[in-house]
Amino acid sequence: MTAPKPAEPRTLDRDLLAAFPLPALPEDGDKEDRGRVLVIAGGREVPGAAVLTGIAAQRAGSGKLQIVTHADVAIPVGVAVTGARVIAGFDDCVTHVGQSGAVVIGCGMDPGKSVDRLVAAILEAGGEMPLILDAAALDCLAGREERIRGWAGGIALLPHSREMARMLDCAPEEVEIDPLHAAERAAAAYGAVTLVKGRFSFIAAPDGQTFRFEGGGIGLATSGSGDVLAGIVAGIAARGADILTAVLWGVWLHGEAGRVLTDEIGRVGFLADELPGRIPALLASVAA
Repeated sequence: MTAPKPAEPRTLDRDLLAAFPLPALPEDGDKEDRGRVLVIAGGREVPGAAVLTGIAAQRAGSGKLQIVTHADVAIPVGVAVTGARVIAGFDDCVTHVGQSGAVVIGCGMDPGKSVDRLVAAILEAGGEMPLILDAAALDCLAGREERIRGWAGGIALLPHSREMARMLDCAPEEVEIDPLHAAERAAAAYGAVTLVKGRFSFIAAPDGQTFRFEGGGIGLATSGSGDVLAGIVAGIAARGADILTAVLWGVWLHGEAGRVLTDEIGRVGFLADELPGRIPALLASVAA
């Protein structure tokens, strides 16, 4: 008997987002009601990743921001993100994770044993908040599938094709030929909402739902763009959205911000730090 053909992925657009509404934010609420994001990011060579991720989380509507970053760069990061509490050094990360509404880990961090130990400690401690893993954190997942599947708040994985290839132990060309299948494999293996970033982005959920986003444009292929995306997803999740809703909104907002900047500036040449400023107006346009 022939196996049924998998359903085509749904197109991620403004209409689809109506089926994944954001939690309401009452006018009489305070910053705690909008959620607290913890950004664990940045290193000696890429300190700006913590800045981009944190500001994007704020632009997506989160009310409070904490950034844990490399001790050598904590002061300039704090000066750049004036509304954040900045913590120097990664030693006490687990304590701060437990106090957060959403956590994003990995952007701009130096890969190696230190980040591996950090990810292991956080997964071991567990938590009920959404967890977003990107960049260096994605290389720390092998052998920890059970811990990831058991994370109560849900986990999002945000790899590009080369990172996905390392996660699945396959050639990058395999991911590039069929990114949807790669996303489905990772979602099934890790029990996590998985995005494969590229010209067309594909999202797979552990329950079998799949999505395709066709917007954004070549201008988004610029340094720091992925850090902004991770921050947007974390900001939406901190507001109380489930992890799939946060990823769908994050991908759409990130892509639409790229479209707006393409119209304003040009097809290429806009910078990652120009993306977060377009997010509030896009959120307002959907609400309207």
